[in-house]
Parts: sequence; C-alpha cells; structure tokens
Amino acid sequence: MRTDNLLSVPDNLPVPQDDGACDHLRGLTLPSIALQATSGAKVDLSKDTSPWIVVYCYPRTGRPDQELPGGMTAWNAIPGARGCSPQSCAYRDHYAELKALGATVYGLSTQDTTYQSELVERLHLPFALLSDAQLTFAQALQLPTFHFAGIGLIKRLTLIIRAGKIEEVFYPVFPSDADAEHVIAWLTSHGGK
Repeated sequence: MRTDNLLSVPDNLPVPQDDGACDHLRGLTLPSIALQATSGAKVDLSKDTSPWIVVYCYPRTGRPDQELPGGMTAWNAIPGARGCSPQSCAYRDHYAELKALGATVYGLSTQDTTYQSELVERLHLPFALLSDAQLTFAQALQLPTFHFAGIGLIKRLTLIIRAGKIEEVFYPVFPSDADAEHVIAWLTSHGGK
C-alpha cells in the first residue's frame, strides 16, 4: 500500500521548461488513428465532430495499491512528471464548464485501457481516457516523450482541436491541476462553441 497522496501535487516539484518540442503542432491536421477508449469505443480524433476537443496527454497515473516502477523519488525528480491524477480530477471538477463551452474532453496516456479503466472508476471521471500504448498517435504527431523504468511515456501537454486540426497547444503544463482552468480561459476567449 502506498503512503503518498496521489491526488495532490507536492510542493517543490521541479518546473518543466519549454524545450520547443510542441512548436510544430499548432495548425497541424490530425492523422486518422483509432485509439481505444475506456468507454469501449475506438476514437478517431480526426473525425470527431464536436465543436472543440480537448485532449490532455499525461505520462502515467499511479494506483494506491501499487508502488510506482522506478520509485516515487525518481518520478518526482522528473520535471512535469508528477500530477496526473490531480490533472484528471481538475478536468472532472470543471467538466460541466468545458461541456458548456462545446468541448469534448479526453485524457490520453500510454497506459493500457484496463489500467486506465480503474482510474476512471476510482476518480469518477465523466469522460473517456484514450490509450496510445504503442505510441502510434504520439509518433505520428511527433509528441515529446521520455522513458522511465523502461516504459515509453508522453510528456504532459494539452491539445485543443477543432474540425480535425490542432488550434492550440499547452506545453509544458505546470502545475498539472491548473490545466483545466487554462483551457477554459482559452476556450472562453475564443468564443466557446
């Protein structure tokens, strides 16, 4: 059993710096890639007809009954790595506001759908998580990635998509639990629906 709180962002985490790894994404048309969702559906973001699509990409979430491979101290030392559950909770807590602005929300990580489904249930997330376990989506868009304990992970970033095209990118995202509020502010300033 873990003793750290996965639902809070610790103080004094290293702040990630913008290394330019997402500069190419604004204006990019999404490739047609079907991603497995925790809803049981396959989701192709390039074909989604929602007024706005918000995809927050996160490295990996922890579980209260499992130790993190590689250890929490090493994980906390990686700028921007810690905070995936708080980020998901923030999107849950602001979900009604995002829906009112015409946004469909997805979380995306390289964890498999079974692992992600536990998180959806435990945190009562009202939206689906998408699995990019093979890094197909990440590689097609050249998203920034890193390896931890031998696992390929996507760095924390958020995409705002409209009609199959990336309109805005938030990167790096820090602190993670403020991401949903930044997205709401951007959508509001761009006319919402």
